[in-house]
Amino acid sequence: MFEFVFLGTSAAAPSVHRGLAAHVLMHNEYRFLIDCGEGTQRQILQAGIGYKRLDRILITHGHLDHILGLAGLLSTFARFEIIDKVEIWAGAGALQRIRDLVFGVALRGGRPSMEIALVEIGPGRLMDAEDFTITGFPVLHKGSNALGFIFEEKARRPFLVEKAEALGVPAGSIRRDLVQGRTVSLPDGRAISPEDVLGPEIAGAKLVHVGDCGDTSNLLEAARGADALVMEATYLDVEREMAREVSHLTASQAAELARDAGVKHLYLTHISRRYRERDVLAEALAVFPETTVARDFDSFKVVKGKQGN
Repeated sequence: MFEFVFLGTSAAAPSVHRGLAAHVLMHNEYRFLIDCGEGTQRQILQAGIGYKRLDRILITHGHLDHILGLAGLLSTFARFEIIDKVEIWAGAGALQRIRDLVFGVALRGGRPSMEIALVEIGPGRLMDAEDFTITGFPVLHKGSNALGFIFEEKARRPFLVEKAEALGVPAGSIRRDLVQGRTVSLPDGRAISPEDVLGPEIAGAKLVHVGDCGDTSNLLEAARGADALVMEATYLDVEREMAREVSHLTASQAAELARDAGVKHLYLTHISRRYRERDVLAEALAVFPETTVARDFDSFKVVKGKQGN
């Protein structure tokens, strides 16, 4: 299961009700901050998430409304010794700007109590944990070499308890070995293979995150079949030409991608202050009915086969 929390849902500049781009994704003991706009550290506290184990920060691109909050957040981490090590994952261009911001300004001349690792990333597999993966993919956004992220649980084969009991497989480590794909021997000498007690493979949950984006033409495969797609909707279609010029999307363009990719649910964020939320939602719903316009501190969970707030 993935749990996703919107910390900031505004485009370019904050509003009274919306902070700048920042989100948190959680899976078991893992916690990832995605982007870190100005004011993120306060949003984390107001959301009730806290700072513990928030030790991996994924940056979609280096535009200031997505990274300026790093200075304050890391300064707080260092001051209060909250985390021993924090990793910031970003493309090469974004990392250069982050290096200047963090080490040239926020921590200039000081020695932080924690290790700060700047990790250069690009398209491809970024993390392969025991039960989920993170994959990066290119996103078209003017002058940024932006990245999107796929969080996907690994496929699993359910353990069929009734079959195991019928075969006399005792509870405990023997069953764990079978789940992990190993053949076991029972006390009476019989060999039991995983095929004897495991059901057909079940795909895991898939969540796709897209930050700023000006063209969805290369995103179809990345988004295909996602249980949840989080992406921007900075403009309405009446200003599609302006959106194209500044390399952002309209609500209908985001909804078209969700429809064409067979997404289960679309969450729109990066909302411009120029529009009413209900107008953004109405435009997207006309194309793709399973759409939500996110607000700061909204959250949802993704479990394969079901998803919701």
